[in-house]
Amino acid sequence: MENTQVHNPSVSLVSDLKEVTKMRLALSVVFSSVAGYFLGAESIDLLTVIMLSIGGYCLVGASNAYNQILEKDLDVLMKRTSNRPVPSGRMSVNTAFVIASALTVTGLVILYLINPRTAMFGAISIFLYVCIYTPLKTKTPLSVFVGAFPGAIPFMLGWVAATGKFGIEPGTLFMIQFFWQFPHFWALGWWLYDDYAKGGFYMLPTGKRDKGTAVQIVLYTIWTVIVSLIPVTGMTGALYITPFSAVLVLMLGLGMLYYAVQLYRNRDERSAKKLMFASVSYITLLQIIYVLDKLIRVWI
Repeated sequence: MENTQVHNPSVSLVSDLKEVTKMRLALSVVFSSVAGYFLGAESIDLLTVIMLSIGGYCLVGASNAYNQILEKDLDVLMKRTSNRPVPSGRMSVNTAFVIASALTVTGLVILYLINPRTAMFGAISIFLYVCIYTPLKTKTPLSVFVGAFPGAIPFMLGWVAATGKFGIEPGTLFMIQFFWQFPHFWALGWWLYDDYAKGGFYMLPTGKRDKGTAVQIVLYTIWTVIVSLIPVTGMTGALYITPFSAVLVLMLGLGMLYYAVQLYRNRDERSAKKLMFASVSYITLLQIIYVLDKLIRVWI
């Protein structure tokens, strides 16, 4: 009996929509925004959480779609990106542009309905990512510095959505995620260096997998941990964590630092991969600890 495979266009479309918006990445960004909202909110408004999640996903998805349009000719050269919808030819540039534009408008409108400042920061994020960071990726390693700005906005965006204000609290959340991105993306750039090189992307600060890059990764990891502990001092307004939570954050940070030092010692792809995953665990668990710390203090 002959096996036949039935092609389902609707299933393919959904799959391509997930890929062109980078669903997993977008959901992790939404998670950061919601965590920031919980930290800033005096009481939880479910509708606002839903709007923040949908609006945030739309803007991240739009940024990723625009990125794939701009980099389609380079993506096709790299193994990790060649099968994406646009470079593979499964989705036309015009279709991707329509999707990206619709998501941009939808996301900004939804965030504006929460409050104007949230929409403003959302607009700044997508502009920096698409118009500045993306073109710079093939020009200079400083693109990681530029990209750290839109990448750091989601955590603080949640606080702004909850309060309608920008101050030291969301500024601190911004700093945490800003400095975290350097060891995270440099570890990724080290791990996938050869593949990135095929597309002309040189993400490492020295442009090479060398001692200078490894030293900077260690230093920025240390700075990330220090910044993450600032709220325990009581100097960041309403943003505060207890000493117990600070110890947990410190332990997470030391774990991430361990992998950064291992990369410095070994300077190999395996160590870089471990640091990259350790950095993802660090920021995710840190956000959970921050939120649980606040909830427990409120309940007690």
